[in-house]
Amino acid sequence: MNNARRYTLIISCPDRAGIIAAVSGFIAEHGGFIVEANYHTEQEAQRFFMRQEILADSLPFDAGEFARLFAALATKFDMSWQLSDTAHRKRLVILVSRQDHCLNDLLHRWRSGELLVDIPCVISNHEDLRSFVEWHHIPYIHVDMPGSNSADKAAAFEQIATLFDQHQGDCMVLARFMQILPPALCGRYPGRIINIHHSFLPSFVGAKPYHQAYQRGVKLIGATCHYVTDKLDAGPIIEQDTMRIDHGDSVEDLVRYGRDIEKTVLSRGLRYHVEDRVQVCGNKTIVFR
Repeated sequence: MNNARRYTLIISCPDRAGIIAAVSGFIAEHGGFIVEANYHTEQEAQRFFMRQEILADSLPFDAGEFARLFAALATKFDMSWQLSDTAHRKRLVILVSRQDHCLNDLLHRWRSGELLVDIPCVISNHEDLRSFVEWHHIPYIHVDMPGSNSADKAAAFEQIATLFDQHQGDCMVLARFMQILPPALCGRYPGRIINIHHSFLPSFVGAKPYHQAYQRGVKLIGATCHYVTDKLDAGPIIEQDTMRIDHGDSVEDLVRYGRDIEKTVLSRGLRYHVEDRVQVCGNKTIVFR
């Protein structure tokens, strides 16, 4: 049953009585079989969140007809909602600079079938990882990222956006892409750009967080997978993890430990996103694991 085709219905709406009964009743009315259901009310916002997985073959119609019939119910409860189909894999466009540990981990999970996505291309501002990516039979596109001329840099980011659209990307993954995205690009794809930051946010925002952590003498370091917004390293957090360090660890040790945390946190957060387990509420997320 785990490999069976499913529709995933995610809903966000003002909290009120009767939502679960109405949605479940709609599915049951058409013979639908719910295999996973998650609910949460965000008390401060008084907003209700729902995620349901439905066996596609249990319904007498396709996703398009489901959406058409469900629209009236959605309107009644003022729902923001979407329906996805596991038969259609998400398309991830990965951005990377020179460090390869997160990219390597994602490509391994993709090749092994653990991460069920399509990767139409990898984009980089350096040539270093071309042979590695092309060995996986994935197109590698170099976009030069000038450091001084702001107009040239804006043009480079516009090229990245064009490539993302041309490759019909669903999600842009910054797998240690060491560039700050401009606000226009962040605003163009809200909730569709995911970054791995090498610190336990909100601590140590920006460059060289391990150096900052070492200077501060912290006893825990971590990594954070989050959505990208126009505020640097301040978008809604999807996943985090930490590990304990001590006074005997050098900056180099922290960087080495951190690589393991980064790739694990990114892969977990990305999987939650791909499986439609993440919903945004303000600058917070509801993650149905």
